[in-house]
Amino acid sequence: MRITTTRRGRLGAGALVVAAALALTACSSGSDDADAGSGSGDETSASGELTPVKLQLQWLTQAQFSGYYAALDQGYYEEEGLDVEILPSGGDIVPQDALANGEVDYAVAWVPKVLGSIEQGADITNVAQIFERSATLQVSFADAGIDAVADLEGKKIGSWGYGNEWELFAGLNKAGVTDFEIVQQAFDMNAFLAGDIDAAQAMTYNEYAQLLETENPETGELYQPEDFSVIDWNDEGTAMLQDAIWADAGRLADDAEYAETTVAFLKATLKGWMYARDNPQEAADIVTAAGSTLGTSHQLWMTNEVNKLIWPSTSGGIGIIDEAAWDATVEMAKQTSNETGATIITADPPDTAYTNEYVQQALDELTAEGEDVEGADFAPIEVTLNPGGN
Repeated sequence: MRITTTRRGRLGAGALVVAAALALTACSSGSDDADAGSGSGDETSASGELTPVKLQLQWLTQAQFSGYYAALDQGYYEEEGLDVEILPSGGDIVPQDALANGEVDYAVAWVPKVLGSIEQGADITNVAQIFERSATLQVSFADAGIDAVADLEGKKIGSWGYGNEWELFAGLNKAGVTDFEIVQQAFDMNAFLAGDIDAAQAMTYNEYAQLLETENPETGELYQPEDFSVIDWNDEGTAMLQDAIWADAGRLADDAEYAETTVAFLKATLKGWMYARDNPQEAADIVTAAGSTLGTSHQLWMTNEVNKLIWPSTSGGIGIIDEAAWDATVEMAKQTSNETGATIITADPPDTAYTNEYVQQALDELTAEGEDVEGADFAPIEVTLNPGGN
């Protein structure tokens, strides 16, 4: 196998990326001061009433995080006694590292990436699994003959790397595909559309939409889903757990006020995700108002697709970490090898790597208040993408 680099056009988010994390871009929505870890229970805001909390996202402001922005906009955090600052990430920030270093109180990150950090000594724990399903795809043109993972044999395969590639390699390992060329893909679909990549990496809520917002030069109309062939890692059995909320395990064990804050933060956050479920257009508008530069139709598409990753909840309520899904992710993290033969982790993570204790308390409170924490009747809306996502 060979590894090459293709850099056609600019990064979709205009960002640089760092190892073991998603590419991280955009400016902070609040203070840039260095002492970001300000969520201990005995600290208060200027009002003397609210507990300040800093949440580190793994990407820039966009509807991937609509639940958090909705919770802030709708006053759910304030109702729980919290003054929450949402921090979109910069190019040199790894969310789990910021958390482990005490710079923030909570962080959003993919599970396999954090498993690697935990093995390296990060004392953090998954306290809520927001995305129940994976959003990662491998996309090819419909006439390329790539209808299954086995068809990737001998092909140029786009991958972002930096920890985003493990579902792809799990799929390649499972299918026994060994002859391929990994092309370092920018966070856009330019190289794919130019023919430099046979099968490109895409998220259902972002890069796949970029394709459907692009004009097909042969027809003069926007590309349609039938123009592409999609490999979905959920269908292939190699999906890994993605967006989760991580907390400081040591603080949870030693600081009762931080533990209480965690329950309050999760309760308000889950309520924000329920708002995004029931009000997708309003949630998209909230994210746009918070500073996202994505087009309005793209933003709504993203809100809708992210909702599909969460709802309906089949694990007993949004945020519950399903043991079987966790174990499957851990096993793939131990067994999947990349093009160098490396794996994410070499041994099982400690028992402190995840807990349902705090999210269950939050769910119990929400249920007692009459909130629908499972969304069994959830149905996605129809979204029409406009050229360029506008």
